[in-house]
Amino acid sequence: MRVKMLIIMTGSFLFGCKAQNNAPTGVGSVDLLRYQGLWYDIASYPARFQKDCHCTTAEYITTSRDYIKVVNRCRKGGFSERESSVTGKAFIVKGSNNTKLKVQFFWPFKADYWIVKLDPDYKWAVVSSGKDYLWLLSRTPEIPETLYDSVVSSLKKEGYETGRLRRTPQPCK
Repeated sequence: MRVKMLIIMTGSFLFGCKAQNNAPTGVGSVDLLRYQGLWYDIASYPARFQKDCHCTTAEYITTSRDYIKVVNRCRKGGFSERESSVTGKAFIVKGSNNTKLKVQFFWPFKADYWIVKLDPDYKWAVVSSGKDYLWLLSRTPEIPETLYDSVVSSLKKEGYETGRLRRTPQPCK
């Protein structure tokens, strides 16, 4: 039942995406082999499909096919709740140097996934699908407050509504 609920919520995201006139700019390029792996959701804009999610993660796995496997997980309702997950595919947008992808959880619908900020050591990243959705991801469940403040300040200067960011509870391991 929880998996069905997570799938329905992810679908709401895909159907709810609207075209953006102010498309964010991405980073120069992304090495997908370095980018793959587990990322923790540190903060994000509130989204219907992530409502009341704790311990939210995204895992990216390169495949021998033309897509990247995406596994999103969270514990809905609290830290001790059972983990729910949904699996999808991310397709690289040609000419984007791997900075823009199209994520698909339900065929034939795809949503934008743009890597707009990336630590040189791939320790943290900021992902957007336009100005409606924004995620600050990290390789660790927590980041230093000074780093968080610096990233948020940078996003604000670029026109993102940083007041909408909500921290994701991440004490789970």
